Amino acid sequence: MKIDLNSDLGEAFGPWRMGDDAAMLEVVTSANVACGHHAGDPVVMDRAVRAARAAGVDLGAHVSFPDLAGFGRREMRLEPRELELHVIFQLGALDGIARAAGHRLTHVSPHGALGNMALADRATAEILVRAVRAFDPHLAILVLSHTELARAADEGGLASHALFLADRAYDRSGQLVPRRLPGAVLTGEAEILSRVERLLAEGCVVSAQGDIVPIAAESILVHGDTPGAVAIARAIRRRIETAGGEIVPLSALRAG
Repeated sequence: MKIDLNSDLGEAFGPWRMGDDAAMLEVVTSANVACGHHAGDPVVMDRAVRAARAAGVDLGAHVSFPDLAGFGRREMRLEPRELELHVIFQLGALDGIARAAGHRLTHVSPHGALGNMALADRATAEILVRAVRAFDPHLAILVLSHTELARAADEGGLASHALFLADRAYDRSGQLVPRRLPGAVLTGEAEILSRVERLLAEGCVVSAQGDIVPIAAESILVHGDTPGAVAIARAIRRRIETAGGEIVPLSALRAG
């Protein structure tokens, strides 16, 4: 078994810090770097890109609504073309910094409210796919399986990778439980490891309502801002490798 281990990084801003990027990059094989709309600035982005390159970690653009004050977790109703251009703007920013640092973009991961809307709303999903394809049709997009974003990527001819969020609760429809609800974010290492083991063995997750929900996954994500994120990621990697699995970046999965 080969699978990617992923995290959202570069989510600092100026003197404000979020997560331990350096430690996480010793564990993961792919990283989604904030592009300035929900977090990140040119210095933070450059630091994250160069660290990812040095660690041999695949680089993804973590695109969001233009919502720095709300960390990209508030829904925004933008005109379709405006939203498309905001996504392209972020891709261009991170791609430019990556090129100057000798790295390259391999994928795109929608953040927060934008990601949640794209998973459930076909119109938003199509805007996101259209923006990525217009910028670079060779980029892959991270999706949750059996969602509107997964279907839009497939029908739009864009490569996609199914993502499992190890530290987030799912509802019975396969969507994420909103962060405002109790139990939406999981921090217990034992519970998270149990979910990952079930995912890999049975291809499913138990929803917040107790239902068995089928889940496909080529990449497992631990949010960089989850309490104990680095220790959780290390434990997941150790458990997979102990079971004979191999942790590889997204680009290696595509090449295979």
